[in-house]
Amino acid sequence: MRRILITGGTGQVGTELLRCSWRSDIELVAPTRQELDLSDCDSIEAYISAGDFCAAINSGAYTAVDQAEGDVLTAWKVNALAPAAMAAATKKCRIPIVHVSTDYVFDGAKKEPYVEDDPVAPLGVYGASKEAGEQAVRTGNSRHVILRTAWIFSAHGTNFVKTMLRLGEERPLIKVVNDQRGCPTAASDIASALATVTLRLTEDEGAPVGTYNFANSGEATWYDLACEIFQQRRSAGYEVPALEPIGTSQYPTPARRPANSRLSTDKFRRDFVVEPRAWSVALRQVLASLSD
Repeated sequence: MRRILITGGTGQVGTELLRCSWRSDIELVAPTRQELDLSDCDSIEAYISAGDFCAAINSGAYTAVDQAEGDVLTAWKVNALAPAAMAAATKKCRIPIVHVSTDYVFDGAKKEPYVEDDPVAPLGVYGASKEAGEQAVRTGNSRHVILRTAWIFSAHGTNFVKTMLRLGEERPLIKVVNDQRGCPTAASDIASALATVTLRLTEDEGAPVGTYNFANSGEATWYDLACEIFQQRRSAGYEVPALEPIGTSQYPTPARRPANSRLSTDKFRRDFVVEPRAWSVALRQVLASLSD
């Protein structure tokens, strides 16, 4: 039996990783926070060294973007120091590490979708701590894949889709930002991509390594995404609220968001032969799951 470590097992991506269809010879190990505290670097190294793993997937992160602005130390411990400890421990154990990162490493000023080697310029604590985590993985273990993704949604956890559905039951009108553009991405599709990458790394010493973007195909603003959510809900027979597009300046938040979060997935599609599905199709599956 081959053991794969998954951190962040209760998060959106981690939950979906545990639901993926893995081969029968794979055992997934997803420790609780009590069993593995990502803010304690010493415990990370000890846990990995004793685990007899064939790979590690780090889907754990401090993802409260606005809260991070006032909780800098915790954000950096979890998003930067923990990946550093994981990279060092996996290198020592001679196993690959797969690390989940974010579109927030970019400032959003580019007009076109971002490619992997575009300059990073995070706007806030969350993006800066995640970018530092990337550097830690990149320099700590040469057998790594960093998978940047964006605008994650699923039927569990906290995310934009679930927030819209809740607000739709509470309000007749919802105002939604319409000048930030990105690639909505289902956690289940990210998990499938991570599984593909991880198995390839464990089976092939010459497997591709480095930094990749992964997102569902297509793009949208938050307003576009909200419109699609409630269009699909209306088609399913639900009453839906009215929507009003607004600018970012009309919805101030502690952390600045990139205006352009679109990620090019050409490199990932080429190297791992995976064709991401449309985000609207993935959304339909998630909404059906929530309705059930």
